[in-house]
Amino acid sequence: MIEIVEIKFKDASPTYPFDSQGLDLNVGDTCILQTERGGEFGRVVFGPRMVERKEIKGFLGKVIRKATDEDFEQLKENERKEKEAFRFCRERIKKRELPMKLTRVEYLFDGSKITFYFVSPDRVDFRELVKDLAREFKARIELRQIGVRDEARLHGGFGPCGRSLCCTAFLKEFRPVSMKMAKVQDLALNPVKLSGMCGRLMCCLAYESETYREEKKKLPKEGSKITIPQGVGKIKSVNIIKKSVVVELEDGRKVEIPVEKLKGESGPRQARS
Repeated sequence: MIEIVEIKFKDASPTYPFDSQGLDLNVGDTCILQTERGGEFGRVVFGPRMVERKEIKGFLGKVIRKATDEDFEQLKENERKEKEAFRFCRERIKKRELPMKLTRVEYLFDGSKITFYFVSPDRVDFRELVKDLAREFKARIELRQIGVRDEARLHGGFGPCGRSLCCTAFLKEFRPVSMKMAKVQDLALNPVKLSGMCGRLMCCLAYESETYREEKKKLPKEGSKITIPQGVGKIKSVNIIKKSVVVELEDGRKVEIPVEKLKGESGPRQARS
């Protein structure tokens, strides 16, 4: 068993498990962390709790110590440097006429590495830009091309539901999302209403699509003919949540009936087409 805490690096980022190393940590504590990239600054958002080591997938970082006043001063200095690096990099991109949009700059807490995030529809030859940045900042430089969904994660925000974007709150990887997922949930197929801040289909469309798909298999198909006490009709729509169907009778009337009443031995039966 190992004691872990959940750490968030930025306000707009998922949480990650870290070995507490027996430190007395509580929610809200700020810490200096050992990560795969190097020293980082983060905040405890859950924990501590005991888990089996096999439950941890991949690299498990360690909490080195609680943050001090000097660490907060270093954090402020890094934020100032990030703004300067952003301005300088953007100027060099413009001068070199590179087809890329700079979105964010991140200093590693110890200042040994600077990561520049950018968006571009194509691959970009940024080798000369890296040389410019290395000469200016005397640190390891990484230029990372990201997609529009990653860009939304970096900036954060709120969805139409009023909650923080899923990608900034808990999603650690993006799943494919298709219009079929909206269709199986009987949502209005309006790309504008179904798109998130990134301009792509909202990630939450994938959460319940499989459940809807399985539940739909248990219900009568739209368009099939059926006999009910009120007469013979055709199923016009199926409500998966209410588990009911709307039947349009031959005289034009529409009747909503719970699906369970269609399955009784003495109840209605489907008519032959």
